[in-house]
Amino acid sequence: MNTSVPLTKFGAELLKEELHQLKTKERRIVIDAISEARSHGDLSENAEYDAAKERQAFVEGRIAELEGKLGAAQIIDPVTLDAEGRVVFAATVDLEDLENGQKVTYQIVGMDEADLKLSKVSVTSPIARALIGKYAGDVVEVQAPSGPREYEILEVKYI
Repeated sequence: MNTSVPLTKFGAELLKEELHQLKTKERRIVIDAISEARSHGDLSENAEYDAAKERQAFVEGRIAELEGKLGAAQIIDPVTLDAEGRVVFAATVDLEDLENGQKVTYQIVGMDEADLKLSKVSVTSPIARALIGKYAGDVVEVQAPSGPREYEILEVKYI
C-alpha cells in the first residue's frame, strides 16, 4: 500500500521537528529511565521499569509513524499553487454562512495538521470535501452535525 500523504510545507516542518525531538531528546530520556529502573533490582515487580518500557514503545512507534508519513509525503507549498481560483488542498478559503452572515476562514490541510482553533480543517472533513473544486462565488452545502448548512465562497487564496 503505497499511498501518498498530503501535507502542507508548514505541516511537514512540524512533523520533522517532532521527529527530531523524539530521536534526539525523548529516546535519551527513555533510555535513562530504563537504566535507572534496572538499577533498582527485580524487574518483575518494578513499576518504574514497566512504565519506562511502555514509554519506549510509544516513542519508537511514533518515530516509525512519522518516518512513514514523511517518507510518503506529498508536500504542497500553497504559495506555489496555481489552481486558477479553485479550492484545492492547502488553499485558504473565506466563507460566509448564508443563514447567519458569519464569516469564517479555513485552510484545507492534511489530517495531521488539522486544528480548528487555528482555522485549519482536514481535507477529509465534510466542509473541505464540499469546498474542493469550487470557486469564489459558489454556494456549497455542508452536512454539519447540526444539520445542513450553506456557505458562499467569498475568496480563495494560496498563502
